Amino acid sequence: MPSVDTVAFRDVSYGLYIVTSASQGRVNGQLVNTVIQVTADPPRFAVILNQKNLTHDLVRESRVFAAMVLDRSATLEFLGPFGFKSGRDVDKLSRVNPRPGVTGCPIVTDHCLSAIEVAVTREIPLGTHTIFVGDVVNAEVLKQGKPMTYRFYHENLRGRTGVNAPTYTPPAKQGGQP
Repeated sequence: MPSVDTVAFRDVSYGLYIVTSASQGRVNGQLVNTVIQVTADPPRFAVILNQKNLTHDLVRESRVFAAMVLDRSATLEFLGPFGFKSGRDVDKLSRVNPRPGVTGCPIVTDHCLSAIEVAVTREIPLGTHTIFVGDVVNAEVLKQGKPMTYRFYHENLRGRTGVNAPTYTPPAKQGGQP
């Protein structure tokens, strides 16, 4: 009988991104590893967000998001608020001085290589998460560097995976147990 060793999922390549949104005067951002380009012509991107997260609610309301590609220079101290605090409890953007993008989404420039702003055209609910797909309305290179991968985050920064991440594995299952 086949088994599912979720440790195998760690070999799938991911980047690490800050995704922000804004709606009715509220702004928020969070760490994600699930931003993908889905088409080239027209340029479209998708992000997968947990339905419990404030950023999810803001994207659903405003129909826009911005995704910033993180540089390997980002520290755990910088990343921490975006990954392990709720925007309902703290202002995650207060320490980073974001600037508004063309969509109104905050653009984080600290430790970020590029920013891509998207107008959502499709929403696909999938259990605990939603895939938001949309057209790129603005994209810019912020600086040169090396993109942070999810593997780099885990191996070099000793980062953790939040319980709301699509790649979260409960501790009891991390040893390859089904």
